[in-house]
Amino acid sequence: MQHAVGSPLPPPHQPGHGPATGWSPAAHHPPGAPQPPAPSFTGQPGAPHPQVQVPGHVPEAPAPPPRPQGQAPATLQLGPGPVPPVPDTTGHVQLPPGGPVAMPSPPPGTAQADSGATTLAVLLIGPAGAGKTSVAKFWAEHRRVPTAHISLDDVREWVRSGFADPQSGWNDHSEAQYRLARRTCGFAARNFLANGISCILDDAVFPDRPVVGLGGWKRHVGPGLLPVVLLPGLEVVLERNAERSGNRRLSDEEVARIHGRMAGWYGSGLPIIDNSQMDVPATARVLDDVLARAIASPPQW
Repeated sequence: MQHAVGSPLPPPHQPGHGPATGWSPAAHHPPGAPQPPAPSFTGQPGAPHPQVQVPGHVPEAPAPPPRPQGQAPATLQLGPGPVPPVPDTTGHVQLPPGGPVAMPSPPPGTAQADSGATTLAVLLIGPAGAGKTSVAKFWAEHRRVPTAHISLDDVREWVRSGFADPQSGWNDHSEAQYRLARRTCGFAARNFLANGISCILDDAVFPDRPVVGLGGWKRHVGPGLLPVVLLPGLEVVLERNAERSGNRRLSDEEVARIHGRMAGWYGSGLPIIDNSQMDVPATARVLDDVLARAIASPPQW
């Protein structure tokens, strides 16, 4: 707060306080200075006395006459017309709280659900270089209903100081940050879904590791989460990984190891898309077809 420099401002005038009460001009006149002449009163008997002008004193404005009962107050005039009231255009939007995401139901009387017009929660699984993030972004941007994309890697990297990079070793710190990021993604997805916004999440979920498995996603999002696996060939994954930079680029050995473990999704019952020969738009179209079938016959996981 800025404080004014100099003498403090006088307090506002209140009834019974201030210069009008018990104030004498002589008491505040410097000693030895000539006294101002006393005011003279002239006029007819019964006429009002003229106002005494005191140096440095601003007379109070006369009180307005009382307004008749039932009469509206006058409008403050600034310029040619009354000042219109400022409308309150913000208000408070009531947001439903997020809850566990339930399985979407196909519209009655249709042979196959229209996944492009249905509010969905999708988990896109795949190894590094499978194209999860690119496909998820494209799919979310080209839907007819509001859709959000949530990348677990992006949320993990919200931690700047003290970031535990799994490439440096999987330990208690990296596991804790992974679990925290997954829970944060699940919380965001539930709130988006509760407010009518679909979500697609992407993560490298392993079929043989409960720590980074599907159980945590189902617990944090809900049973209505639809998992889909992107699993192109190893050569394609290695080529895509080579185009990466920073901590998103893995060694060829690590990519091959992850890809081999992802093969455990075959036989799991989850839908798998081999997008080795597909670009991003074509993969997104196949994803829509897979999701339409998943809505009609949800996978068991």
